[in-house]
Amino acid sequence: MKRGVVVLGSTGSVGTQALDVIARHPDDYRVVALAAGANTELLAEQAREFGVPADLARSCLDTPDVLAELAAHPDADVVLNAVVGFAGLPATIGALEAGKRLALANKESLIAAGPIVAKARAAGGGEIVPVDSEHSAIWQCLRSGRHGEVARIVLTASGGPFRGRSPAELATVTRADALRHPTWQMGAKITIDSSTLMNKGLEVIEAHELFGVEFDRIEVVVHPQSIVHGMVEFSDGATIAQLSTPDMRLPIGLALRAPDRLPEAFGAIDWSKVGTLTFEPPDPATFRCLALAYDAGRAGGTAPAVLSAANEIAVEAFLDERIPWSGIAEIVEEVLNAGAAGADEIADVLAADRLARERAQVSVLRRSVA
Repeated sequence: MKRGVVVLGSTGSVGTQALDVIARHPDDYRVVALAAGANTELLAEQAREFGVPADLARSCLDTPDVLAELAAHPDADVVLNAVVGFAGLPATIGALEAGKRLALANKESLIAAGPIVAKARAAGGGEIVPVDSEHSAIWQCLRSGRHGEVARIVLTASGGPFRGRSPAELATVTRADALRHPTWQMGAKITIDSSTLMNKGLEVIEAHELFGVEFDRIEVVVHPQSIVHGMVEFSDGATIAQLSTPDMRLPIGLALRAPDRLPEAFGAIDWSKVGTLTFEPPDPATFRCLALAYDAGRAGGTAPAVLSAANEIAVEAFLDERIPWSGIAEIVEEVLNAGAAGADEIADVLAADRLARERAQVSVLRRSVA
């Protein structure tokens, strides 16, 4: 029987690659619904190609509730949430409460509202299969042992376009410089997050929420080749790693088909050409966003939501060339230092997100004027 798939964020990088995987397996999947942002022309093309009715190919700019509505569609078996940023939270909650498999590429919703997402998962019986390459790698590695045997999780970072540079060298980097990722082709926001290592910091919080491992046992190493996507060290010293060349269709396909794997290879390695794999510690003094994320994760409550919201505003300002690259970490730290509260209900997270955005906007304006 074909699995029904809802693709949210269908016109973005992950969404278009997911549709490519689905198109290669027409006997296994059918697209039930699509949602996108401003790119309505491509959305319409996708709807025609996959036979999605117009009322189920929606722009999430039209109605705020459309993502949650589509995520709970009765014909959906899998909901791919590839919406960018905090806007993806309603879809995450909606899919889990409806008992769907959530193929999660929207890390911000889990980071900002981890305890709320856990409640939704418990209430509705839904499951999360991560799509981020790093968390998919950890998910695969964890098949090799029991939870109680996990000694530590190791997330790998490419280091982004600015690996090895000093703060002085980073003082004048441009938008174009930051968008020039050495190994991955991604959307603008996540590419900037990679350049600051905020992306890796957010992934640390996401790993804590997904796998129930304390922050002191989640580590980050810089691995420029982007071949090793994640590792798990077990209590007996054995380390299991997942390796493949950079291709998001591998974790997307696994999230759609799990626990089975796709019958075709994405990211297969030619071992005669790999050469050397290197690993090095990150530089938290230069790439301060990583340390800020650890701090927010350990603080808990609404601190992760504040971190994520302030970062979204700061990254948007940098992309608009209103602040320098170094201003991203400065703004996030300033907003975090203003304080956070507990997060018992979704209203707490929404309020913290709104206030953090307001504070970040003020901080951006002050820097823009200066």
